Amino acid sequence: MEIDKAIRESDDRRLKTKYNNAIYVIQRALALYSIEEVAFSFNGGKDSTVLLHLLRAGYYLYKSGQDHSTCDPDDCEITFPIRVIYFESPSAFPEINSFTYDTATSFKLQMDIIRLDLKAGLEALLKAMPIRAIFLGVRIGDPTAVGQEQFSPSSAGWPPFMRVNPILDWSYRDIWAFLLTCKVRYCSLYDQGYTSIGSIHDTVPNALLSIGNANNVEEKFKPAYLLPDGRLERAGRIKNFSSRPLSAISNGLKSEDGHRKCTLTASVIAVGDEILFGTVEDRLALTLCRKLHSIGLAVSQFAVTKSDVDSVAEEVERQKSRNDMVFIYGGVGPLHSDVTVAGVAKAFGVRMAPDEEFEEYLRHLIGEKCTGDRNEMAQLPEGITELLHHEQLLVPLIKCQNVIILTATNVAEMDQEWDCLIEFMRSDSLLVAAEPFISKRLATTLSDVEAAHPLSEICIEFPDLYIGGYRESRKGPLVVTFEGKDQERINAAVEALCKKFQPGSFSEVN
Repeated sequence: MEIDKAIRESDDRRLKTKYNNAIYVIQRALALYSIEEVAFSFNGGKDSTVLLHLLRAGYYLYKSGQDHSTCDPDDCEITFPIRVIYFESPSAFPEINSFTYDTATSFKLQMDIIRLDLKAGLEALLKAMPIRAIFLGVRIGDPTAVGQEQFSPSSAGWPPFMRVNPILDWSYRDIWAFLLTCKVRYCSLYDQGYTSIGSIHDTVPNALLSIGNANNVEEKFKPAYLLPDGRLERAGRIKNFSSRPLSAISNGLKSEDGHRKCTLTASVIAVGDEILFGTVEDRLALTLCRKLHSIGLAVSQFAVTKSDVDSVAEEVERQKSRNDMVFIYGGVGPLHSDVTVAGVAKAFGVRMAPDEEFEEYLRHLIGEKCTGDRNEMAQLPEGITELLHHEQLLVPLIKCQNVIILTATNVAEMDQEWDCLIEFMRSDSLLVAAEPFISKRLATTLSDVEAAHPLSEICIEFPDLYIGGYRESRKGPLVVTFEGKDQERINAAVEALCKKFQPGSFSEVN
């Protein structure tokens, strides 16, 4: 069998491992179900193309009854009997349809073409056929992969069948390693810069593969297998951003007040028993709060949690629903106390799952110390993780919906991560919506008792501003702070306060 031979002759040990595991899943399914009870959902994409050839090899090896290493590749080909399902859509690329039909003809596939929506089509098919299991080309990281195993029953509300996922743990790199090693034909769109193909309405060539359009010539793209970072394979999918409800905080300002401004909120969580024990001084919180303030995010809370999965999960769960963004640091790494990522996963109710691309990145960073399933650092929250990789960062930032996991351990690293994070945020509506804060500080030798009542009156008069006071030492001057997003309002509040005291009672602090 040409597929099995190509893999056995390859020097790619990782691909061999992935192949053998996938073949095992296929043969296990064929042992559990009869040929009449299984089907294969084929959509013409790269993943299902890989799965088609894995199924061909798996069935051949299963039917021959021989071990991979002893199977004679020169044996006669065995006809592929597994029923193939193709959900034809009017929004599919013509190239996808052509490739699918050409493939079916080339390999003499028994293909059922369904022109209903996915759920209705499955209901009709399973009612007409004795199908109990369907092979799917689902991979970890796909939106539909959350919670799935290699054998997973269909979801509640769907017709009952077993989902069989032989390539669930395959990465983008693995997919292309297989296609290129086995020299099998794939859809021509992948040679035109498409890296993840959906419908004609939501898919464009991946801009990361662009090679420009000099002299007004039509823009050209490199083929999909040259994408340097497989985590960005869906960068060619058009995203429809919907604005989520924004938090508003304003010192009790009523909604009908004309000075009300919507303010995005963030919370900061530090993880570490060493902070709670007083063993180390946490300087990162001060730095991060100042940076958030500088881009207009109001920090609603700063919390320190124990190095414990449940403690981290409880705090993240509490803060992620109350704030537009949550920033968490500490407890990221290979030590037993590094539980932050697992805590975030638990807060979102998802499991930790291997991320093949992240594992490969770590292996490049720390060498062969990062090996196999023992590499817990390559386990990330399933289905909600986005890796924010920047050429200036040694380790990519981890984003789980509105939670950002920072890996900084000192102020210098925090500064560098922040600069990279700002680049990512500039393309997000969040940074555009967040007007920067403006601040003013006044110093006075007045006692707290003398200043207290007039300051309370100013707070009532200017509820849209943050007005506070502090002393750096008991005998030092009282510093009154004004924070807001409207310079005129801050100036008016300062003027109103000064009018309540003798001239010269306050001086501006730079």
